Amino acid sequence: MMEKTALKIKIFGDSVLRKKASAVRKVTDDCREILSRMAVTMYESGGIGLAAPQVGISEEMIVVDIGEGLYKLINPRIIKRQGIQVLQEGCLSVPGINIKVKRSQKVWLKAMDEQGKHLDIQAQGLLACVFQHEIDHLKGKLIIDYASFFDKINIKKKFAGLSRDFKSKASGRSLGLSKLKL
Repeated sequence: MMEKTALKIKIFGDSVLRKKASAVRKVTDDCREILSRMAVTMYESGGIGLAAPQVGISEEMIVVDIGEGLYKLINPRIIKRQGIQVLQEGCLSVPGINIKVKRSQKVWLKAMDEQGKHLDIQAQGLLACVFQHEIDHLKGKLIIDYASFFDKINIKKKFAGLSRDFKSKASGRSLGLSKLKL
């Protein structure tokens, strides 16, 4: 059996992050392999959630673990929302940026697990926030979309400067987190 290796995280500016992900039609061994590698990537990067578009795969798959156990979800859908919370959020694809985001306090999800079994999940607080954040990624939405107009300008300037600074080092490839020290 092959050891699970981490995938490369795509950074703000990569077009795959703005593309709407496709629904998974059939749960296969490839899906399970991707979800396992996504989990390794999330843990190695110190994250608590990761969506497939963040590793260049435009399919509706997410992994989440806020310290209460790993969720590997396929085609997650929020079917009900309740309440409001505002939390400071970061993102592995937008390193060094934290933004206060207003989200639902409680959510109800429908999804499939890695075996294709249908799940109904109820989440609140941080777990609800992370599910909403990762599902946003499946729609091509990033935390910076919640930023104020002026914050967006500053964020874009920061990333434009990084792009210039690292262009020769990266040789046109997507920048890895280890190269970005913000």
